[in-house]
Amino acid sequence: MTSLRASTPSDGHSVDTHSTTSVPVSIRLMRADDFPRLLALWQSCTGMGLNDVDDTPQGIARFLERNPTTCFVAQSNTDGSILGAILSGHDGRRGYIYHTAVSPSARHQGIASRLVSCVCEAMRRENIAKVELVVFSRNAAGNAFWEAQGFTARHDLVYRNLALRQITRYDS
Repeated sequence: MTSLRASTPSDGHSVDTHSTTSVPVSIRLMRADDFPRLLALWQSCTGMGLNDVDDTPQGIARFLERNPTTCFVAQSNTDGSILGAILSGHDGRRGYIYHTAVSPSARHQGIASRLVSCVCEAMRRENIAKVELVVFSRNAAGNAFWEAQGFTARHDLVYRNLALRQITRYDS
């Protein structure tokens, strides 16, 4: 797999403009002002688990403040639309991937794989040795994608969570 770099032009790193897709895209760091287009993308993708706390302009801005170098968007070089996105961050020990999405009209062109490569490279730069994620068991396409990316299912774990405040889920 080709090593990819994604960044803003101001940090001295090149932006990934390599394209194996029929729609030329550039991968760049996600910004808080991308939120309206991110929400539209996530809502267009079946299998996304969203909520009214984390998936708001304020929630995404807070996440990006804590994780400024590990969240990316795939932006069309033609019209500037966001065709794909991936949220990721780390706690200093493990990396976590959230909300990986590619527009249904732009799938099967390598965009998601490029986004994952950018995250993995960003995590390596942050000295993170392992990346984890959660996929709904009913999301067959998502699970097949992650398996193809080399992510293995852990059958020895049970995922648990505890809501510390009222959260309303809305899944696409």
